[in-house]
Amino acid sequence: MPKRSKEMLVDLWMSLLLVWITCVPSISATPIGGQSRTAQTEGSAPAVASGLGEGQRLLSRAKRGWVWNQMFVLEEFSGRDPILVGRLHTDLDVGNKNIKYVLAGEGAGTIFAINELTGDIHAMKRLDREEKAEYTLTAQVVNADTDEPLEPPSEFIIKVQDINDNPPQFIEGPYRASVPEMSGVGTPVTRVTATDADDPVYGNSAKLIYSILDGQPYFSVDPNSATIKIALHGMDREMREEYLVVIQAKDMGGHMGGLSGTTTVTITLTDINDNPPKFTKSLYEFGIPEDLPIGKTGGKVKADDRDIGENAKSTYNIIEGDDLGIFEIVTDAQTQEGILRLKKPLDYESKKAYTLKLEATNIRSEPGSGGPFKDTATVKIVVEDADEPPVFSKPMYLLEVSENAPINKVIGTVTARDPDSSGSPIRYFIDRHTDLERQFNINVDDGKITLAKPLDRETDMWHNITVTAAEVGNYSQISRAIVAIRVMDINDNAPEFATEYEAFLCENGKPGQVIQTVSAIDKDDPIQGHYFDYSLVPEMFNNPNFTIKNNQDNSISIVTKHDSFRRQKQEMYFLPIIVTDNGNPPMSSTNTLTIRVCGCSRDGIVQSCNVEAYVLPIGLSMGALIAILACIILLLVIVVLFVTLRRHKNEPLIIKDDEDVRENIIRYDDEGGGEEDTEAFDIATLQNPDGINGYLPRKDIKPDLQFMPRAGQHSGPNGVDVDEFINVRLHEADNDPTAPPYDSIQIYGYEGRGSIAGSLSSLETASSDSDQNYDYLREWGPRFRRLGELYSVGESDRET
Repeated sequence: MPKRSKEMLVDLWMSLLLVWITCVPSISATPIGGQSRTAQTEGSAPAVASGLGEGQRLLSRAKRGWVWNQMFVLEEFSGRDPILVGRLHTDLDVGNKNIKYVLAGEGAGTIFAINELTGDIHAMKRLDREEKAEYTLTAQVVNADTDEPLEPPSEFIIKVQDINDNPPQFIEGPYRASVPEMSGVGTPVTRVTATDADDPVYGNSAKLIYSILDGQPYFSVDPNSATIKIALHGMDREMREEYLVVIQAKDMGGHMGGLSGTTTVTITLTDINDNPPKFTKSLYEFGIPEDLPIGKTGGKVKADDRDIGENAKSTYNIIEGDDLGIFEIVTDAQTQEGILRLKKPLDYESKKAYTLKLEATNIRSEPGSGGPFKDTATVKIVVEDADEPPVFSKPMYLLEVSENAPINKVIGTVTARDPDSSGSPIRYFIDRHTDLERQFNINVDDGKITLAKPLDRETDMWHNITVTAAEVGNYSQISRAIVAIRVMDINDNAPEFATEYEAFLCENGKPGQVIQTVSAIDKDDPIQGHYFDYSLVPEMFNNPNFTIKNNQDNSISIVTKHDSFRRQKQEMYFLPIIVTDNGNPPMSSTNTLTIRVCGCSRDGIVQSCNVEAYVLPIGLSMGALIAILACIILLLVIVVLFVTLRRHKNEPLIIKDDEDVRENIIRYDDEGGGEEDTEAFDIATLQNPDGINGYLPRKDIKPDLQFMPRAGQHSGPNGVDVDEFINVRLHEADNDPTAPPYDSIQIYGYEGRGSIAGSLSSLETASSDSDQNYDYLREWGPRFRRLGELYSVGESDRET
């Protein structure tokens, strides 16, 4: 009841306020008494001033006679007549003066109109405060006849008074929000905001109150701040994940008659880790064959978790039963399954069953939960017997053999056994893909490896072969082992020079000069290392020209004994040197050092080592002479080729030889003489009569001489002598070697003699069996008139 009384009191005050706003314009139009009296005093002031002298004029400030307050007008007024906003009044308006009121400014004449006589201002249109809240206008009193201002203009404001005509709106709706599950009561979820276009200052038109229409009892909303909060304890995402809440905003402070607007808020409960993992079974049983490869899957387990995302991820561990470390368990990132794999091979003969205890643990844990959630399960593994391949005693064998070992010598032995309880016998083989040269053999029964061919350490120091072992009863069960055979060295190679040495000696050299340093190499590899001994051959112990000097580093220096070396005397010296190693037994070889005598500069730089340099011109060596000779020969070859090509080019392309037996080649220089021309292949019958005289123009090359054409023949009396015209042109064409094209001119001056076919030309035929009438050519127009005359002339000649 007290709340209801308070609301009725507020409504009463609102009604009184509206009545006061409506009455303000009429009150504001009433002149204030003091001002009116001031205006009247101003009217009598001239009479008082008349008693003063002319030079003593009484000065007084003229007061403006406007009487008004700020004007108001209600928005959305929809009456038939214009609404009275207010009235302007001046002290000059005493009823007998000729004055009028003038209104200017925003909306003057369109929205607002003024009565020029009374000063009443009316609103002519329906106003909307949300579009424009106030208007600034200017009023002035002027003479009705002359429009002369009687007072200065005065500015005033008309304010549009708000009414509750706009409902609240949620501009950003609909909303989506989330809150962790199991949140406490009063936990803020989100905040919504509504706006009201009405005036927030005047009245309660824009005062909003929020309430929840749908979503209880799970959520509540603060009526003033519009904050949505949790209203129910223990909201579990696994039970219900999404809620739809409807929020209402109502203006006028939520009182009756207010406008309202609604929006929806979709609230999602986010997951927290509040559920432990749970194995689908408490006991798992798997059968795993003993020959399962390492790293392969032996079984799968699964622990379900009602949570989602990271909260549902778990890791798996073996906490009991795997003291030997044979198994491991990993988590499948896609399915969250625990995959049990082998880390070590199983052996049915050693152990036939295993019992493991697994634990699934959440990766994440909530603060204050006391650690991550866990669950355990038991896994029983039964090892299944399988036929296993043989097992070598070693995965790799290392054997040694001397390179001079005899054939069939036993190098070593490999052994393997059948791990199955049956204990099948084993057979051994060498994989020949690893012993392509078949250097070794193996005994199939006991695995002894013997030598099949002689070895050479300098060719191959190591031999890596693969030995396979297979069960007698099942050759598909094969095992392999690598056997590395090292060939041991013996001293079977003599040392020799490291390279083909060639020393150069200057003629002006000094005695005791070192001309070359020589070293040796040995293909053998003694354990104590190499040591070489150098000496001259016995017949050259007292060599008068050179001697050797040991450098104590397995090398020697060649030293000269005198300075009288001359190329003219001896150009080249050969010095045989014996090199001996320190092997057992020692090996030696004789190597020859070539020494050339050369001409050198004063600085000892070799310039020439050939005797021919003395007989050659100064500055011209043998190499230069050879280069010059090669250029001369090349020029001669070019000249010969050029002359040969020129000679072939000048030969005629058409060969005419009386002894030419190619009579089957028929030349078509003319039109042909008939069928009898091919009998007996008489070529002379097909030749042009003009060619019989010995002259036949070339048609394949352009002639060198220019042919001067003969003057044309004059026509007969009738103006057209076709037969003679064509004969002249044919004769000129036959004898004109310059007439293009040179390689395709065909001569049709002779059609053959004695041909049973007769002439094929209608132009040279004296008589014709044709009765064709060519008079119609004249009727075809001027283009065919000349052709008709030609054929008409032919007809007349034939008749005569």
